[in-house]
Amino acid sequence: MLDINYIRQNPEEVVTMLHKRQLASEEPKINELLKLEDQRKTLVRESDDLKALRNKRSKEIADMKRRGISGLDLEAQITLNIIAPGEITRMDAELGSIEKKIETILLGLPNKLHPSVPAGRSADDNQLFREPVAFTHHLDFPVKNHLELGKSLGILDFERGAKVCGAGFPVYMGKGARLERALINFMLDCHTERHGYTEVFPPFLVNQESLRGTGQWPKFADQVYHMEEDDLYAIPTAEVPVTNLHRGEMVDTKALPISYAAYSACFRREAGSYGKDTRGFLRVHQFNKVEMVKFTRPEESYEALETIRENAEAILTALKIPYRVLLLCSGDISANATKCYDIEVWSPAEQKYLEASSCSNFEDYQARRANIRFKPESNAKPEFVHTLNGSGLATSRLMVSLLEHYQTPAGSVMVPEVLRHYTRFDEITQATT
Repeated sequence: MLDINYIRQNPEEVVTMLHKRQLASEEPKINELLKLEDQRKTLVRESDDLKALRNKRSKEIADMKRRGISGLDLEAQITLNIIAPGEITRMDAELGSIEKKIETILLGLPNKLHPSVPAGRSADDNQLFREPVAFTHHLDFPVKNHLELGKSLGILDFERGAKVCGAGFPVYMGKGARLERALINFMLDCHTERHGYTEVFPPFLVNQESLRGTGQWPKFADQVYHMEEDDLYAIPTAEVPVTNLHRGEMVDTKALPISYAAYSACFRREAGSYGKDTRGFLRVHQFNKVEMVKFTRPEESYEALETIRENAEAILTALKIPYRVLLLCSGDISANATKCYDIEVWSPAEQKYLEASSCSNFEDYQARRANIRFKPESNAKPEFVHTLNGSGLATSRLMVSLLEHYQTPAGSVMVPEVLRHYTRFDEITQATT
C-alpha cells in the first residue's frame, strides 16, 4: 500500500494518478483520508498529553503517601487521577476506529505509476514495446485450433474435466500430460540453471494475511476460492506464497537481490468474465504456471524488471513460439503494479495474441503491506525492499500457441526440440489414453 506520509505530502500527485488509472471516482477518498489522518494525529497528541498528566499525578500521589500526607488534598489528587484513565480509554477506542478506517482506505488505493507508463484508458492504448518476434512455421494448410487438436489426438479432455469439477478445469491425457510436465520442467530448469533463480515449491493454499500482503485482499477477494472451514484460500498465483515467505522479516542486505522461481497450480474464479471467450484454454479456473519473484534494493528494481522480462522472453525464444511484448498503459495496468509488461503469444487459429506472461514492478507497495524490510547499512534505518514478479510462463495460453504452431498437415503435432529431452518423444501422432 502507499505510504500515508507520501499521500500527505503529495495529495495532488496521488489524485492525478487516480485519474490516469481511470479511477477519478476514488478521489474523494483522498480528502477523507487526509481528514482522518489529521484527526488521528490530534487524538494521539491529546492522548499522549493526558497519559503524561496521569503519570505525573500518579507520582505526586505516591510522593504524598510516602510523606504521610492525607486528607482532602490526597483525596482530590486521587479523584483527579481517576478521571484520566476513563478519558484515555475513550480516546484509545476512538483512535482505534480511526486507524481502522485509514487502513481500509489505504488497502483500497492503487500503487503509484512509473513515469514511463503511457497514458491510456484501456487495453487498446497499450504500447507495443517489442515488435512481434516470428519463427518459421509452415502453416500453409487449414489449421486446427487447440481444442480440435487436443480432441483428435486424445491429449486434452475438457468434457471429462467439466464432469469431474465443472467448466474451466482441464484434464491433460497421455502425451498431453507428458508435454505439460515437460514445459514446466523445462521452464524451471531454464530459470534456475541459466537465469540464477532459486527453485521453490510452495503451498497451494494460503491464509488471508498472505493475500493481503501481495494485494489480492481485499480488492480482489471475489476472484479467489475460499475454504471456510479452514479459512484458507487457493492461490491465484505462486506470487502470493513466495512473496510472503519473507513477510514480517528483516531481509539480510547481503542476500539481495533474492530471486525465486516456483511452479504452482493457479486457481481463479474469473468472476465477472461472463460473455468472454471461454473455449478451452482461453479462460480457465485452474492452470499451471512457473512464477519468477524478486526482492531487490529500491535503486535496482527497474533493472530487475527488465531482467525478468528478458527471462520470460528467453523461454519463448527457445520454444520458437511467436510473441510480442506490450507496455501496459495507465488504464490497463493492475492496481498493484507501478510498471508492467505483458508478453503475448500468437494463436494461428484464433488469429490474435493471447497473454502468457505479465512482468511487474511493485516497488514497496507489497513490501509495505507485508512488512518486508532491509537495512542499506548495518547502522541505517530499515527500508522496505522492492518486490517484482513475472510469469515465466503460464502454460495454458502457451499450450494453445504451441499446439497450433507445431501442427502438421497430417494432423499430428511436433514437439519443440528443446522439450524432446523431457517428453522422450518427438511427435504426437495418435490418440492416447
